[in-house]
Amino acid sequence: MQPTPPHYLDLDHWHRRSAFDFFRGFDIPTFNICARLDVAQLKAVVKATGVGSLSLAYHFIAIRLANSIEPFRYRLEGERVRVHAQVHGSTTVLRSDESFAFATLEHQRSYAAFAAQGAQAIAQASVPHAPFEPDEAGTATLHMTTLPWMHFSSYSNARQWGPQESIPKIAFGRIDAEGEHLWMPVSVDVHHALMDGIHVGRFFEGFEAALRQPDTWLDETH
Repeated sequence: MQPTPPHYLDLDHWHRRSAFDFFRGFDIPTFNICARLDVAQLKAVVKATGVGSLSLAYHFIAIRLANSIEPFRYRLEGERVRVHAQVHGSTTVLRSDESFAFATLEHQRSYAAFAAQGAQAIAQASVPHAPFEPDEAGTATLHMTTLPWMHFSSYSNARQWGPQESIPKIAFGRIDAEGEHLWMPVSVDVHHALMDGIHVGRFFEGFEAALRQPDTWLDETH
């Protein structure tokens, strides 16, 4: 079977063409939005189902949401914008010797399948002295990390600046209890030539909705 040829935006008829041309030339063309989300109900559902972990559950939701919002699948390729059919997560994994590695979390509709694959990938990445090998899946990915030591209100990422650096970056922080709430900070960093605040806003709105009814996302009987 021949591989599916890559799909690119028709820039001449893209309603954001002027914004694309404007922001693409910026020295720092990315913008970052941080918000805190209540993961109390998500934690309860994960505990009740006994599948995966809270960390895998919120990664699952984030990856599915990013795939559902098309601009999160846009990537710069030269003068073109490629539209990936799907993107996966590449997340950091802290090892026992305090070094870290990367684990690929595959985008899947089934949380049980996602949790099984993710747990295996994290276990493999956790082995001390294993090679430091970032994901080689190209740009069909989301860069993800978790900082469980701090409840941040702003966040910035290490970047290798260049005209093709356009992969969204998502970070999760320390979860703090406040009454019945469990607040987790989430940072989303994206390229302004490819999307606007409305798209990141939809990501956070979708995340909040998922956290209000997490059983519809994690329990496959729903």
